[in-house]
Amino acid sequence: MDKSTQYKIFNDPIHGFITVPKGIILKLIDHPYLQRLRRIRQLGLGYLVFPAAEHSRFSHAIGALELGQRVLNNLREKDTTISDAEFEGTLIAVLLHDIGHGPLSHTLEHSLIDHFNHEMMSLAIMQELNRQFDGALDEAIQIFTDQHPKRFLHQLISSQLDIDRLDYLKRDSFFTGVSEGAVGVNRILKTLRVHRGNVVIEKKGIYAVENYILSRRLMYMQVYLHKTVISADVLLKMIFRRVRQLLDEGEKIEMPSIALGYFLDNRPSARKKITRKMLEMYTLLDDHDIFLSIKYWMHSDDPILSDLCRRFLNRSLFKTSYLQKKPGKKVLEDVRSQTKKALEAANLPNDDIALSYYLNTGRSFSEAYRYENKGIWILDEKNRVIEFSKAAETRNIIALTKPVVKPYIVHLKEVEVEPM
Repeated sequence: MDKSTQYKIFNDPIHGFITVPKGIILKLIDHPYLQRLRRIRQLGLGYLVFPAAEHSRFSHAIGALELGQRVLNNLREKDTTISDAEFEGTLIAVLLHDIGHGPLSHTLEHSLIDHFNHEMMSLAIMQELNRQFDGALDEAIQIFTDQHPKRFLHQLISSQLDIDRLDYLKRDSFFTGVSEGAVGVNRILKTLRVHRGNVVIEKKGIYAVENYILSRRLMYMQVYLHKTVISADVLLKMIFRRVRQLLDEGEKIEMPSIALGYFLDNRPSARKKITRKMLEMYTLLDDHDIFLSIKYWMHSDDPILSDLCRRFLNRSLFKTSYLQKKPGKKVLEDVRSQTKKALEAANLPNDDIALSYYLNTGRSFSEAYRYENKGIWILDEKNRVIEFSKAAETRNIIALTKPVVKPYIVHLKEVEVEPM
């Protein structure tokens, strides 16, 4: 048999040609659950700020798979024992690590199911796939849930320096055009090894790791927590909050998406478990359900819902004002007064309930590197492991271990917020 027929090749702008062996992994890639990720944007509403940031969760999954193949092959070359079953199980876990993401990635993660996060759904989907493939994902689920005896396999998927982060930082940097987020992925992968059962970095890779941590901070500041992305996220959440309030009041809301209608009408909770019905409906959801529904709701008889949807579709977004400290009562009263006048001028409802849809306070949080419990470990020339912030020669790394918390107000553009 021609060896070329045993593989499928993906052409990726980040990692080049990605070769995937035919078998269980390719069957999983072709499964509707994974194909759904083609219809979910990796950066959620980031495209409203960075026009080329239209890449999908699917492209990230394939990219992470490629990095998984590279790092496992590198570890084998360094005499780390990895069986074929462990090799394949790790690649499956890498491929499916984000399969539980919902529409627009993180934006609506807590708006559709109560007591929920996407990791819970990823595991539920993996367990369902395991049932469909007669136990072929047993090893992958062990690795994904950190139940495998070789803990370093789980660390490759989830840690302070994992395959997931290495791919999305480089991929998001490329598609947003934010070059400061570029990461030396190959250098990190080549210097990664296993020492006493844990993933470590050889000392010669220390500068690549330093650049990785700095890139992570810069990407949070310039992309993930961009003020316009925050305002778009708030606007979309307000749309769904308004729909739920109208449903609670007995109003009839058109639901062009059966799956989305299920979640809005039934308010399911994952507190006890994710039911088969929840999984079935969730795996039908993607970005298109959200956009089509908003186009319908723009013609709603409810003036607030109609206005919010129109703003979203036409990119007439709110404004985010970052503050030095949490806004006090006087600041909030002034902003509320201005908002009320702006709504009145636009012939929109301006009572207290209406105001709550056009004014939001919160705080952004970013953490470039957490050295407590799950730090990055450097292996020195004497075969000793040193936590990265202590091994690095620059004091900048210590500064990057401190979380950055920034209070903000999201408000109408007509409203002026005094800097604090």
